[in-house]
Amino acid sequence: MQISTWLLLLLLGMANYVARAQNSLSLNDAIELAIRQNRTLRADSLNVVKAEEQIRIMRSIFLPSAGIDVQLLHYFKRPAFFGFGEATSADKIPYTRLGGEQQGLAQASLRQSVYTPGASAGLQKSKLLYDQSKLGYNYREIDVVAEVKRVYLRILVLEKRLALQNESILRNKKALDDSRSLLAQGRALRVDTLRAYTSVKNLEPEILRLEYAIKISKQQLNVLTGSEIKRNLLLKDSLSLKEAAVVPVEDEVVNAALNKRPDIKILSLNKWVADKDIAIAKSAWLPSVNLLSQFQLPTQSNNFKLANASYPPVFFVGAQLSIPIFSGFAKQARVRQAQAERKQAELNFLNATEELKTEVKQVLASIDETSKRLKTQQSVADVAETSYSITGYRYTRGIASRLELIDAELALTTAKANYLEAIYDYQAARIELDRVSASSSIP
Repeated sequence: MQISTWLLLLLLGMANYVARAQNSLSLNDAIELAIRQNRTLRADSLNVVKAEEQIRIMRSIFLPSAGIDVQLLHYFKRPAFFGFGEATSADKIPYTRLGGEQQGLAQASLRQSVYTPGASAGLQKSKLLYDQSKLGYNYREIDVVAEVKRVYLRILVLEKRLALQNESILRNKKALDDSRSLLAQGRALRVDTLRAYTSVKNLEPEILRLEYAIKISKQQLNVLTGSEIKRNLLLKDSLSLKEAAVVPVEDEVVNAALNKRPDIKILSLNKWVADKDIAIAKSAWLPSVNLLSQFQLPTQSNNFKLANASYPPVFFVGAQLSIPIFSGFAKQARVRQAQAERKQAELNFLNATEELKTEVKQVLASIDETSKRLKTQQSVADVAETSYSITGYRYTRGIASRLELIDAELALTTAKANYLEAIYDYQAARIELDRVSASSSIP
């Protein structure tokens, strides 16, 4: 009986370990899952597929097109041909009805474009749009990765903040127990016990808020990674802070961003796309040339006796030249429209470049500010820890009052909370720098 009990406990422990392992997630794992399973990225990847198919559609202009048409018509009154027969009056043109009641036609046609204005520019435009779709996917991927990093970091900080709050509650509960003990001994006032009790109760709602924030953040992380909602998601990585890196030079970050940022490249390609639109609009004045070939088998019959009907073959080849002359000034308007889009694309690119410089400046300023604040808050937290230890020692010796101990504990909790906030702000600024510069580094 004892062996079976131990075996059952062992199996339960193994099951719990496996469940925890299945729900555990490192930052690298979260990023890989997001790149592979994020629904937004999967939707954007379809834009690449559509752009690739558009290239095939444009290439089809240069390839021959062939088709087979078959038709069979039944005339309740056979077709009329004017100019035949006897005229009933001088004002009426005579006509007669010829042919069979059933008339059919089977034909095979072949068409080959020799010169189609704008086809080459259209193909080049479709290739540029394909490149833009890939860049758009890469840009969205950078945003998703940055958001995964931020949410993962937020969960780590919230969990640390929750642990800090629980520590504060434990310290305040210990102070409450001490106050009750001293009150029972007649060595403390009732107001000290009430103050300690109030401090404990004031801290408890924050626990609930932090737990809900962690739960919501984990749900956001599951959505970003494209995973099903897990109740007990565990983060493998811990909140660690390496030595603050040197703030990079602004010009270097701007140059790197201009060379790597997919959205900047998209705006640059917009100018080339507009150039192709101008070429396509101007090509509307040019003639087009096509080669034609057709083989026909016409037939006519009465009473649906198609098996006994004649099928004389007709075969021809030829060339077709189409010359546009006038289209109500639409061609001129399309050219001016494309030229306006070209200027618009250039202005958008220049504006995005200037906005990027401002964005980089803001991010670097945030990194510099948060790194300095981080050092200050760390020093403040160390001082608050020392102050609380000294005040606790003095309180046990009867030198310090209960109020002094409560104030020291509150200062310690606040200092540690501010230090965690400084860590989050600094790491978030580094993540934003990675996003701005299109870097894939992991904090």
